[in-house]
Amino acid sequence: MTEIGKTYEKIIIGERASFSKTISESDIYQFAGLVGDFNPMHVDQRHAEKTPFKSRIAHGPLVEGLIAPVLGMKLPGLGTVALELFCRFRRPVYIGDTVTATAEATEKLPEKKWVRLKLTWTNQKDETVAVGEALVMPPSAEMEG
Repeated sequence: MTEIGKTYEKIIIGERASFSKTISESDIYQFAGLVGDFNPMHVDQRHAEKTPFKSRIAHGPLVEGLIAPVLGMKLPGLGTVALELFCRFRRPVYIGDTVTATAEATEKLPEKKWVRLKLTWTNQKDETVAVGEALVMPPSAEMEG
């Protein structure tokens, strides 16, 4: 039996969880193929050298997607349904950067038993690369059985 994530009742305001991943060239090419975004700033080094970034950068949604294992596997965890996700990019993510996506429970909405989480993405230099917010429906106690 798979253990479900934290139910609404078990989530504590201020609770945090994170996931880290080093972005590889392969990640960028696989993401480009998956979503069909072959913008040369992601996949063509010569082109990227002419941009303000001076090198290829990861797709924004690739970086944003690193929050998925946090919400779906850690906080709240298995059985969680993401209802809203907002992300604002602050700085580029380059091949070789290690990004840590963190969620922190900031509000519990008792009427619907939903939870709001503050989202932060940082790189290996502890620079914020993106910030955001999620609204999730944690798994229900009925799923525990």
